[in-house]
Amino acid sequence: MTRTTARLLITWRRLRRRSDSGAPLKLWLSAIIVAAVAAYGVIAFRWLIDFVSLVAFGQPEEKVASGAAQLPFLRAWSAPVAGGFCVSGLLYLAVRRGWLPEGRGQGIAEVIEARAVRDGKISWRAGVASAVVSAVSVGSGGSAGREGPAVHIGGAVASSLYNAVGFTAKDRRTLIGCGAAAAVSASFNAPVAGVIFALEVILGNYAISVFGPIAAAAAMATFIARTHLGDIAVFPAPEYAAPSAIDIPLSALLGLICGLMASFFLVITEYLTEKVRDVAAARGYPLILLPPIAGVVVGFIGAFQPEVFGVGYEAITGALNGSYTISMLALLGILKIIATAITVSCRFGGGVFSPGLILGVFAGAAYGAGLQQLAPDVAASATFFAMIGMGAASGAIIGAPISTTLVVFELTGDYTMTMSLMVAVALATLVTQSLVGKSFFQWQLSRRGYDLSEGPQGVILKTIRVRDVMDPMPQDAPLTKEAAKLSTSQSLGEALARLEREDEPGLPVTDPGEPLAVIGYLSRIKALAAYNRALIDNNIEHHR
Repeated sequence: MTRTTARLLITWRRLRRRSDSGAPLKLWLSAIIVAAVAAYGVIAFRWLIDFVSLVAFGQPEEKVASGAAQLPFLRAWSAPVAGGFCVSGLLYLAVRRGWLPEGRGQGIAEVIEARAVRDGKISWRAGVASAVVSAVSVGSGGSAGREGPAVHIGGAVASSLYNAVGFTAKDRRTLIGCGAAAAVSASFNAPVAGVIFALEVILGNYAISVFGPIAAAAAMATFIARTHLGDIAVFPAPEYAAPSAIDIPLSALLGLICGLMASFFLVITEYLTEKVRDVAAARGYPLILLPPIAGVVVGFIGAFQPEVFGVGYEAITGALNGSYTISMLALLGILKIIATAITVSCRFGGGVFSPGLILGVFAGAAYGAGLQQLAPDVAASATFFAMIGMGAASGAIIGAPISTTLVVFELTGDYTMTMSLMVAVALATLVTQSLVGKSFFQWQLSRRGYDLSEGPQGVILKTIRVRDVMDPMPQDAPLTKEAAKLSTSQSLGEALARLEREDEPGLPVTDPGEPLAVIGYLSRIKALAAYNRALIDNNIEHHR
């Protein structure tokens, strides 16, 4: 054997050992497969939205405002109303089939939940059903975005693959991040933002071991999207004068304004959602029949101001080009908040990222136009502040300042506003967190019983269930005669609190369907050991 051959053999054995010890060869390949399927899923989703928009308004989704403006009032109003009835019918079928048991479309919150909950899964049927519901909603004029459903498509693809192939819990979470990164990259033509979004919002960590597969997924999805949709900025920024040093503090003030606007949007959306649910429950009105109500209101608003219809990218382009007066921008911002809050609260379908972009661009354009009137030789153009507002408002609403900053860079292809944008996004997020205390996704998760703001320890206590850590019932269990019982569906935090309250070394476990039949036992030592082990695993996952 020659020396060269020996060296090659040694190198091959080292690579094999690294692969066997955890080098993610299978994970990387799976990440690329997930990205390819997710990218084509997002492309199909966008084509479906365009098809519905062509039927509803005679124009594809990017030109829905122009199409609606050319229609008679009743014709423009009836499009979202008809869309609402279609969404209700789709939700009814999805509930009957068990695809969407809660009677609403799913989005980014469900993807975050799947990552956080132990062995969380996303049904591909739920992914398809949610995509169709959102496509009908957005295409028929519902005031919502397409990015949330797109990310859900990516998560559903990842979940289907790891269920079929088999992965560790960490790799399953990484694949969910790969699906999300692919969806954002394909939807926005923004690979860097897709990677950071997956790390910041979905996974909640920047571990080195997950960066590679997620970056590969974003690159693959971007390549596919650019092959079919072209490689152009979504909102190419028009020419404007270079910003000066004074524009940084002016952008900081805009960030504060956008933070207040984002807070108002979150508060009114949460209020309307709770109010609608209470009224529907009091009158026995099925929640799946709410979308036509949203269609009536949104259709009435959009028939007067078509810019509130759909995703609204045409309105963003118009604001960047200075097509609206200050008073019109203020009016459109108010109407967009109302229309989006009604769309979300009445389960019409869609996400909130694009509405956040629109609200920000309206606020920024109005702010910049006002500054130009007051100090035309000092302040930057309205276009500059419109782009700043885009990032500030949307970042504060979804609670993702880093990825939102990168999204604005990649959407506009403009990096001259770096410092001003970062300052504005940071202050807007600070104001929103101080006033509201949570982002839109955190609010959605809190309604499901998950408070991810409490950190890893809070997530562990709420997501690990008694059934995950219980043992068979021992014959000599040290129990008192009147010992309480735990349920298999209770969280680890609830179990530890019950053990402490009852002052028992352990408690029997029953099934919720048969509360009198004891099927297991959970000791305090076993519960604490499971909690400590989960904390250690979480720390390793987040730092390696």
